[in-house]
Amino acid sequence: MIHADVLGERARLTPDALALVEVATGRRFTYAALDARAQRAAHVLRDTLGLAPGDRAGILSSNRVEFIDLIFAAAKTGVVLVPLNTRLTVHELRAIAADSGLRVLFHEQAFADTTTQLNALSAIDATVSLDGDTEGCYPVLAALAPETCDRERLDPEHLLALLYTSGTTGAPKGVMLPHRMVAWNAYNTVLSWQLRADDVSPIFTPLYHAGGLAVFLMPLFAIGGAIVLHRRFDAGEVWRAIEAERATVVLGVPAIWKLLMEAPEFAGADLSSIRWLISGGAPLPEFIADTYRHRGLVFRQGYGLTEVGVNCFTMTDADSSRKPGSIGKPMLMTEARISDDLGAEARVNDTGELWLRGPHVCRGYWNAPGLTAAVLDADGWFHTGDVARCDDEGFYYIAGRRKDMFISGGVNVYPAEIEAELLQSPLIADAAVVGVPDDRWGEVGVAFVVPREGTQTDAETVTAFLAERIARFKLPRRVVIIGDLPRTSSGKVEKHELRRRFLQPDAQ
Repeated sequence: MIHADVLGERARLTPDALALVEVATGRRFTYAALDARAQRAAHVLRDTLGLAPGDRAGILSSNRVEFIDLIFAAAKTGVVLVPLNTRLTVHELRAIAADSGLRVLFHEQAFADTTTQLNALSAIDATVSLDGDTEGCYPVLAALAPETCDRERLDPEHLLALLYTSGTTGAPKGVMLPHRMVAWNAYNTVLSWQLRADDVSPIFTPLYHAGGLAVFLMPLFAIGGAIVLHRRFDAGEVWRAIEAERATVVLGVPAIWKLLMEAPEFAGADLSSIRWLISGGAPLPEFIADTYRHRGLVFRQGYGLTEVGVNCFTMTDADSSRKPGSIGKPMLMTEARISDDLGAEARVNDTGELWLRGPHVCRGYWNAPGLTAAVLDADGWFHTGDVARCDDEGFYYIAGRRKDMFISGGVNVYPAEIEAELLQSPLIADAAVVGVPDDRWGEVGVAFVVPREGTQTDAETVTAFLAERIARFKLPRRVVIIGDLPRTSSGKVEKHELRRRFLQPDAQ
């Protein structure tokens, strides 16, 4: 059956429609041209490199058209793609290469040294460059390959990719994305978000991250829209591309939306083409959404995880303003429930763990049946680990990560709420809160604060600001002023790294 080869199917239906604009090179590709590239890349995987369905091929690269070639070459051949985080060390990449059983690694020249070191430490059969003019590089091999390729007929549960989580709470885990999951995410997003063939969206988040694959690459290719591909995030470049290409729908994480609104280009940008903006990856402080709404834009809060297809909730334009802070209602074909500590369904507006079920849920974790069983139960519910509530109209709200929550004096405290208040200070550019043990209260909060450029602040000022906005039991008992917060490529704060740097005994 044909499942994840959304590009091949779209090229069959609307071959001459614009599919991709590569910002770095200015190249523009129709669906027919892009699919021809993917077919050649499929020949490279299967015929030149000898990979069979189920074999794993890694890619270590910034965003570029070759990355998309390989995504759909994997969809056509049954090879399992393993996108690698370009920010990881050789030590971290070695663990992923061993766990996934990489046979081949594609890389761009910027990561040649990393690839050489990794190859010396791993049992990888071959490494293939994405650059250069040598006979061994992928573009040359692909150029010599035929333009047609017979697609493998694959089971819906056959894996398209292994996406390794960022590891903010431990060692990265390989999330198994079957063809069924990727295809359903595309269909569901098109229907529930009401995407259109004339939609244009920039992708500036990394393609090795679930957001790069699922928002909006697969959905827009399914409906026949166009992607504007940035090599990496640059606020000025993004605003210029939005204007030039008349972008209509844009995804970002809260940290990126904050950088975009602070960029000098924002004030004068022509935003008339934009239908709506959406944020995901972490709770969105409402003042950020309000900044864009004041420019006349519709701003939605999204929600998803790598393990559940990224796009799980939806709301109308009207509801995005009427229900500030809500992630909306579950998308079509998606079941959601709020479960209490005993697994029973929580009452309206009571908080509990969010569970999700549907065809967009992953198969679990690679080589980790115990971890899979802990999050994916026998009835198909995925236990997200996020604390949420559902109001009497069926709209859901995220309170924070279950593991982030701490209990102070017997009361639950959610760091996301405190962080949102901190970010409203004109003196604070970034902030994170973690819970630490306390002899008197059980646990208390520690706030890490990054001052806004050109300003100064101190612990007393920060505490005084918060004291007027949140209950006393939520106030952090310590404030640490730092230069920047460690973040993953998806914008999430690496709180374990903050603990290691500043809260371990030898860090004092």
